[in-house]
Amino acid sequence: MRTIVTAALCASILAGCASSPDKISAAYVSPIQYSGYDCDQIRAELVRVSGRVREVAGAQKQQATNDAVAMGVGLVLFWPALFFLAGGNDRKEELSRLKGEYDALEQAAIQKSCPVASELKAGRGG
Repeated sequence: MRTIVTAALCASILAGCASSPDKISAAYVSPIQYSGYDCDQIRAELVRVSGRVREVAGAQKQQATNDAVAMGVGLVLFWPALFFLAGGNDRKEELSRLKGEYDALEQAAIQKSCPVASELKAGRGG
């Protein structure tokens, strides 16, 4: 019985850990919402979203690092440190949505034959 409780506790703690930004996939965002944009507007929006992706990915990476440190300390030295994992600032949903917006903007740029898609390809970040 004790083994089952321990396993359940470990599973719930691991579920509370923030994901690394490179492991978060893009949510689907329809490029149709950008169909009224011209190439300059698409480029400006790509720049804005790209910057926001980098910002949120950095925060997500920091949270994942903090969770990994707390997990290590908790497992090795002080198990109450594991409770700090549950209250983290996981931004997985926001990062997924932003990556989806970036992909939709790229698709809109390709559909309109805008040159901006290839210029910013590396700008999406983690």
